[in-house]
Amino acid sequence: MTAAAFPPALLDALKALLGDRVSTSESDRAQHGRDQSRHEMHMPDAVCRVLSTEEVAGIVKLCAAHSVPIVPFGAGSSLEGALIPLHGGVSVDLTGMNQILDVRAEDLDVTVQAGVTRKQLNAYLRDTGLFFPVDPGADATIGGMAATRASGTNAVRYGTMRENVVSLTVVLADGRIIKTRSRAKKSSAGYDLTAVFVGSEGTLGIITEVTVRLYGIPEVMAAAICAFPSVDAAVDTVIQTIQMGLPISRMELLDDRTIEAVNAYSKLDLPVTPTLFFEFAGSQSSVDEQAEIVEELAKGEGATNWKWSKDADERAKLWQARHDVHWAIRAQNPGKVGFGTDVCVPISALADVLRETRRDTAQHSFSTTLVGHVGDGNFHLGMQIDPEDPDELNQALKVYDRMVERTLAAGGTCTGEHGVGIGKMKYMRAEHGDAIDVMHLIKNALDPKNILNPGKVLPA
Repeated sequence: MTAAAFPPALLDALKALLGDRVSTSESDRAQHGRDQSRHEMHMPDAVCRVLSTEEVAGIVKLCAAHSVPIVPFGAGSSLEGALIPLHGGVSVDLTGMNQILDVRAEDLDVTVQAGVTRKQLNAYLRDTGLFFPVDPGADATIGGMAATRASGTNAVRYGTMRENVVSLTVVLADGRIIKTRSRAKKSSAGYDLTAVFVGSEGTLGIITEVTVRLYGIPEVMAAAICAFPSVDAAVDTVIQTIQMGLPISRMELLDDRTIEAVNAYSKLDLPVTPTLFFEFAGSQSSVDEQAEIVEELAKGEGATNWKWSKDADERAKLWQARHDVHWAIRAQNPGKVGFGTDVCVPISALADVLRETRRDTAQHSFSTTLVGHVGDGNFHLGMQIDPEDPDELNQALKVYDRMVERTLAAGGTCTGEHGVGIGKMKYMRAEHGDAIDVMHLIKNALDPKNILNPGKVLPA
């Protein structure tokens, strides 16, 4: 949609509803036309900053009457172009919906507006002895995390957003407001609408409130790190740890190139070799036992430089370095464009898929890094390419394609946590087959005018 095609009557109605919280300035539109991915910017025609579910419903009704696209916007940290308004229209900025509505400590759940961020929520919960564990690294909004079915470093123990969202408030494409389920621990009443909307990336409805599960803060937490002679040795340690049933909180793999970038960016002096980061949580005796067993498993695979600490500051520094990997790699490659992606495979296939991917990337001149939430078979490939060199982009796309092909052949998925957005759509038919047609039926039933984040998730 061009600015000339955007209905003036719609803009007037939006301003009547929201006042000066409607913007058509180029800077606001540009901010809402990009994310953290490599994908090209597309600006919306207008940005609407909302404060309530009712305002979202009002905007949706107005846009539906004019058949104008609507794209939800949160923290802007998407990595697959999920929030880019490909067809213009209205970007609905939910960051002003940042109220924590109801903490129910006795039920271990909390209801928040969609614009609340995970760090904001955990800071609020600190005095309750509870926390929300899903940690994608970025300080993403809870609504955005639900919309993309995010996970992160804690998923090996606590699961992803799929396991941790109890209920949603959603605005449908005609402006109706629904709640997807009750807060009961379990229910067999009707279809699981919560699961339908978690991961739908704004294509079926706009999530405005989220109820999520909470957990007790462990008595003791400790971090450990050790270096390995090869990626295979590190992954073998991970597999043995999982198969023993140890309740590890986090297991993160960084390859040698990633460690080199982390050392420079975070002022560390780690050996430049494939490295595992661990976190253990529980009682004093449980943490000691976990660490002792994992240390023996790691040393059995040739690990060296084993270090661990229960000190909160040291642990925070270590995990901050892990979360800063994206920026560390960017700093190591000035002038390059980051082409990042993720896949997820059954844990038994992880070593083979990683080995083949590393062998493939070694054939090319551009810098590549591998980072993984390897405890659940999820890893990220980062390629730093010259934006002025179309040949490098073509090479990177071929590496990307081959990685997904071997992932699907191993029984995995083309995206473990980044979502589909624009970048993963071409793999959806290969992964899901005729189930894609069922997804289209759901999309057409809930959004017959195709105004909700059009051009995302489902291939034509």
